[in-house]
Amino acid sequence: MDITQTFYDSMATQYDKLFADWAATTREQAQLLEDIFQKYGFDKSASVLDCACGIGTQAIGLAALGYDVTASDFSEKELQEAARRAAEQSVTLSLAHADFRALEKVFSDTFDIVICMDNALPHMLSAGDLKMAVQSIMGRIADGGMFVASIRDYDAMLQEKPPYSPPYIHKTEQGQRVCFQVWDWNGDHYRFTQYIIDDEETLQISKFDCEYRAVKREELTKLLHDAGCSEVRWLFPEESGFYQPIVIAKK
Repeated sequence: MDITQTFYDSMATQYDKLFADWAATTREQAQLLEDIFQKYGFDKSASVLDCACGIGTQAIGLAALGYDVTASDFSEKELQEAARRAAEQSVTLSLAHADFRALEKVFSDTFDIVICMDNALPHMLSAGDLKMAVQSIMGRIADGGMFVASIRDYDAMLQEKPPYSPPYIHKTEQGQRVCFQVWDWNGDHYRFTQYIIDDEETLQISKFDCEYRAVKREELTKLLHDAGCSEVRWLFPEESGFYQPIVIAKK
């Protein structure tokens, strides 16, 4: 089991703590994504694959809006958590265990829209793995379909290589929760430790280790064009309302 799978398996039951209100976030992000889909000519008849679904943050929200959503991830623990949360919300979601570098091993059909949100692509720690992921994802998109993904603004981050992320401080009924990451850079890679501090009736501290490769927008744009995209556009937070830059690619 590699570091990324261990990270998400270990965090599965605590991932929602990264949000002040996870359920509200699912609704907000689903609406944001639907606005993008509609702008590019898609409605609720579109089939959607969330190829890095995690605990269902985007997939559950989109399914609740009425989209036909298939959700995949390579973390079995996160898929179990997504299934539990979908059931709690009476949302129909098709779930599958899949590595987005090899989606063709699990899915034979294509989808109108594939999404890959929350900085999942930079877990590909080599240019070769990222290329494999992009080609696999594009192979599951129908002609005329679209790909929507988000990554951190690594073009800016690589100039400063910050040692940590700004903390999120969430008030809770019994106190507060503080979440932040500490980053250790090595070239364009950084190992990070995710801290979750529950300062409530008793103090509880959790930490999880993982790694990213800082992917510049130019690299991802070229890979998408090389994989058959006719149009690639970036939306920044001030335009989209999302907390990370979003790339939209039409096939």
